[in-house]
Amino acid sequence: MFQPVRAPHQDHHKSPIMDTTLYTAKLPYLIYSIQPGNGQSGMRSSSNQQLPVISQTSTCSLSSESGDPCGSAKWAASLLRECAKAISEKDSTKIHHLLWMLNELASAYGDCEQKLASLFLQALFCKATETGERCYKILTSVTEKSRSFESVRKMMLKFQEVSPWTSFGHVASNGAILEAFDGGSKLHIIDISNTFCTQWPTLLEALATRSDETPRLKLTVVTTVSMEKSVMKEIRQRMEKFARLMGVPFEFQVVSELSRLAELTKEELGVQEDEAVAVNCIGALRRINVKDRDAVVRMIHSLGPRVVTVVEEEADFTSSSMDDQFVKCFDECLRFYSLFYEMLEESFSTTSNERLMLERECSRSILSVLGCDGEVEVDVGDEESEIRERGRQWSQRLRKEAFSLVGFSDDVVDDVKALLKRYRAGWSLVLAQGDDDSAGLYLTWKEEPVVWVSAWKP
Repeated sequence: MFQPVRAPHQDHHKSPIMDTTLYTAKLPYLIYSIQPGNGQSGMRSSSNQQLPVISQTSTCSLSSESGDPCGSAKWAASLLRECAKAISEKDSTKIHHLLWMLNELASAYGDCEQKLASLFLQALFCKATETGERCYKILTSVTEKSRSFESVRKMMLKFQEVSPWTSFGHVASNGAILEAFDGGSKLHIIDISNTFCTQWPTLLEALATRSDETPRLKLTVVTTVSMEKSVMKEIRQRMEKFARLMGVPFEFQVVSELSRLAELTKEELGVQEDEAVAVNCIGALRRINVKDRDAVVRMIHSLGPRVVTVVEEEADFTSSSMDDQFVKCFDECLRFYSLFYEMLEESFSTTSNERLMLERECSRSILSVLGCDGEVEVDVGDEESEIRERGRQWSQRLRKEAFSLVGFSDDVVDDVKALLKRYRAGWSLVLAQGDDDSAGLYLTWKEEPVVWVSAWKP
């Protein structure tokens, strides 16, 4: 039975009624009049069942009066979950009523609860109307047309400045790669990541200050067709300029025109026998469709690398978002992105353009997971995946393909600890421990693991 959920009331003289057109403004191509009790064919109706009631007044003033940026009443998660449950049960009356209320309450510019509701509203709407893939393609197209390399670069650098979410993996991976390359004169890093090469200047600087002869470095960046050629040209110029400044002999090459990372072959990477090879996978493995992941890991093994570094966000989206598993998938998605959003809330100012870009990417990822089963064909043959796996699951995959764990040295662990001291309280480092499937290091936010990093060798 539904329990009534009420959002806190407020003084209407202090804050205006929430803008109820926001939802349709975000999706102008999906005009959907949601009113309580509207039925939809193909869904079970239960009009006699009690429905939740929520005040349709804005909750914005609550946060300022209580001093809590997210307010004292946590209504968003429970209401979103009830909506996910209704979608799973194909209960049209609840679906329409709950989507209508979420549309009334959610706001991308409100307090924490309103923003959290806004992040998930679009995904739930698309799941209920079976329009997820279409919506995702349109959002992806709009995003690609509206953003520039410079805006993305500024966003990534600002994110690294205020949060260790990405820099944690960079520091640990660079440390493992440098130690594996010790004594090598011809080095080859194969970068399968989404970092726009922001990871590598510090590694180049470390190579330049080595006590022995400065080695030659070849950096191969693997991209898909969604990456603009002009972007890679800009990155190449910046990396070559910095390498010259550091006095490091440097070669930059790009493997592009791949519609899927699973198409990557050993021959395309141009690995030479006399090269010491490292493969860097940051946020890359989750972009590969689940059915292709073991094959890609086997291909990486065939390169004979000295080290493979893997960084992934700590979440399990492998539960199908089909009807029988949708609530389980939704709960994990809500858990993870609530942590991510809370981190953004405490790390960025409310008017930050970089934060807005990250929130939009977050919303698109949620749509992919909940509205498209985590995998979607953006263009003909061009597939994207957002299905994350936990460190334990990745460890099982790597061990199955004959990789063994490379422990992080005390020096690398100390470097990571020193990095975390630069940020606000709440971040910590945890070494994996427990069963045989555990491996690597975890970045935790308020004692919840959010990012996993590990190093492996064949």
